[in-house]
Amino acid sequence: MSTVINYTTMVDVDAGLFTVGVFQNAEWAAKGIRALRESGLVPEMFSVMAKQDPKVATLVEQTCGAAGETIDVAVVGPIVARGPLLAALQGESRDFARLGIAATMRRVGFQPHDGRIYETLVGRGGVLVAIRSDPRAADALAVMLSYGGGNAAIGAWSGRV
Repeated sequence: MSTVINYTTMVDVDAGLFTVGVFQNAEWAAKGIRALRESGLVPEMFSVMAKQDPKVATLVEQTCGAAGETIDVAVVGPIVARGPLLAALQGESRDFARLGIAATMRRVGFQPHDGRIYETLVGRGGVLVAIRSDPRAADALAVMLSYGGGNAAIGAWSGRV
């Protein structure tokens, strides 16, 4: 008995999930974002979140097409953020600022320990970049890792590569 594998249907991803990585600063994040765009990802898929800083504000605006929202987030302090990840983390009760990154990352498929890592890295000045996952989530992950996106992961990804 032989098994036939259809490789054209191997990708199965929930479009509501995110591929996330944290870059050490705005300069590294800009390089990673540029590479992600060159790989064909569109601006509407991007989210950027980092401690409030003029370089980050410029990066958010260049990446997302508009100024970021300034939010005083528990544990981290004032951040600048924009994109679909922010809306997902805020949730219906708009409690992101009060709960913080660690407590809300579960809303996009990450375990609590992943949320604590992201919260710590952003608190130390890292720039969190997220891509709204699509069938190319693994490609986005590879690019992030190649360009210095630390702790890059796909939230609760059930797809296959």
